Amino acid sequence: MRMKTIDIITLGCSKNLVDSEMLMGLMEANGYVCTHDAKRPHGEIVVINTCGFIEDAKQESIDTILEFAEAKRKGRIKKLFVMGCLSERYLADLENELPEVDKYYGKFNYRELLNDLKEDERHRQTAVPYARHLTTPAHYAYIKISEGCDRHCAYCAIPLITGRHRSRPMDEVLSEVRMLVGQGVKEFQVIAQELTYYGRDIDGAEHITELISKMADIEGVEWIRLHYAYPNQFPMGLLDAMREKPNVCKYLDIALQHISDNMLSRMHRHVTKQETLELIGEIRRRVPGISLRTTLMVGFPGETEDDFEELMEFVRTVRFERMGAFAYSEEDGTYSAQHYADDVPNDKKQERLDRLMLLQQRISAELEAEKIGQEMKVIVDRKEGDYYIGRTEFSSPEVDPEVLIPAGNRRLQRGRFYQVRITGAEEFDLYGEVV
Repeated sequence: MRMKTIDIITLGCSKNLVDSEMLMGLMEANGYVCTHDAKRPHGEIVVINTCGFIEDAKQESIDTILEFAEAKRKGRIKKLFVMGCLSERYLADLENELPEVDKYYGKFNYRELLNDLKEDERHRQTAVPYARHLTTPAHYAYIKISEGCDRHCAYCAIPLITGRHRSRPMDEVLSEVRMLVGQGVKEFQVIAQELTYYGRDIDGAEHITELISKMADIEGVEWIRLHYAYPNQFPMGLLDAMREKPNVCKYLDIALQHISDNMLSRMHRHVTKQETLELIGEIRRRVPGISLRTTLMVGFPGETEDDFEELMEFVRTVRFERMGAFAYSEEDGTYSAQHYADDVPNDKKQERLDRLMLLQQRISAELEAEKIGQEMKVIVDRKEGDYYIGRTEFSSPEVDPEVLIPAGNRRLQRGRFYQVRITGAEEFDLYGEVV
């Protein structure tokens, strides 16, 4: 019966993706068939998991809702539901402006969808702990260890959407990891809005080091990669675990946003330039060879040319292995929207963003070229054309440089590790051959 098929569309970050996977697991345990990000709907029910982080993401979510509302109007689908960050924050507005949607759910109550679908059938939902339908390749998964954030940076709407930081119980996280290992997952991307705060909301103490160490001790866990750390009150013990546990990748995603004290203060980052430089130095001292990924912002209110040039010099000096950047956009309800004038013109923001990313492109090309001749452990994700595409421990899926291995006459297995000699490099990719 076609009504048993649900198409789920995920917008935004990997944390949203985990929510979609949990919803799919719940639905499938109760007799539905789910597809994810289908190019055209396969069934009569569509669920859109929205993002509400920045203006571009909000617009993409609105456009997607409008697209499927039109599909419903034309009879191509029967029911349309919306969940996620956008509807968590703008529920009343969406209900008034887009009544074509059958029902809106927020960030945390999306499980109610099953009961709403089943209410006429008088069918109680089946609870399945940690049930997930992985949408990633079978060998890796994202593990979300907490929700929310207590940091309240001036520009960020996340605390307005998700509320205060709430850590998942450690036993629950570890049980989910064991379950996924049993399904063949080898690589885990540990994610949270603020990973290093894990456990502090429970008893005031730092528990991320204990969690990662216990996760690393689970048989079958080959790689663990850490995402979205915060520089203030960084737990140094985590670096020791990274150095000592061979399956904790020498990789850290730590968003710094800026470096000038003027900007850091106005952003409410609660860290100084000197503290940031000392932290980076300590990270690289304790974990030799670590790959650092950061995210930076340009065009924040009050950013002067001197502030921006200080940021450029910071990037030249530190030479991040991985870096992303974005231009500031004013978000409703945030401190900066209420107290600062958005005084950097859009063309100036774009010019600064372009200059910053061009600098990082040159740095990345130089750092990747240094790997030529090295042998590196690579996991194969997929095959495209004449190449197998893989990653080293220094690259997270979808956002970081990949390793292209000519297929030739050799057949490689997806999800398997190989020793690969690096033979060439571009700005953001490597070439190699299996040893």
